[in-house]
Amino acid sequence: MRSMTLTWAACAMAVVASAAGVRGLTRDRSDDQGRRSPALRHFRGLINDYTPSAAVVGGGPYEMRGKWSLDVDERVGTAAFSAVMNMETSDYGIVQGTVNKDDPTTRSAHTHHISMTGAVVTADWAASCPKFSPAVTDGFVVTGSAFITGNGGGAPFGNPSPLTVCVLGGTVVKYSNVTLSFGKPAANHFGLQPVHGVVSHCSGRWEQSSDDCTVDQ
Repeated sequence: MRSMTLTWAACAMAVVASAAGVRGLTRDRSDDQGRRSPALRHFRGLINDYTPSAAVVGGGPYEMRGKWSLDVDERVGTAAFSAVMNMETSDYGIVQGTVNKDDPTTRSAHTHHISMTGAVVTADWAASCPKFSPAVTDGFVVTGSAFITGNGGGAPFGNPSPLTVCVLGGTVVKYSNVTLSFGKPAANHFGLQPVHGVVSHCSGRWEQSSDDCTVDQ
């Protein structure tokens, strides 16, 4: 009887150890994927802007509309950025004669997926980011090398390209604005000017909701 009791006890301990191991692997895997990590902060928002004219960007000015997301690892000062964007020639193309207002197929609609990992995060936003009116008063900068697609394939202008992402804000909403500034070769398509957008959500450590991106009432 004692032997049987010991056998059952050993089995129970093995089951508990196995369950603990699974939980440990799950927790570690979640950290690797950027979930539940106490040092990760998450941001996301929208992109809405225009490229320069056709004299600067072939086929321009294009409308740019999209979504973006950013994960910042405060432990090591690095970040991962991604965005999805659709573009098509703006109504100015009608004036230029490159767009037929009755034929949407003349607007050269296309898409881009943008990915940047291992980017460096710094607080030097005042020297690296565009000016705003009203002026921004807070923020941070992410710089790195981005890979960009064109309609799901390799971008015709080539890869990779330098990319600077500025997340900025003011005294009421700490993080309200985002800008994307591309270097060449991507700048030949998007332009050298900052591409503007808005911060719609951010979370603090442990994925807790943060008030840094909302109006504090």
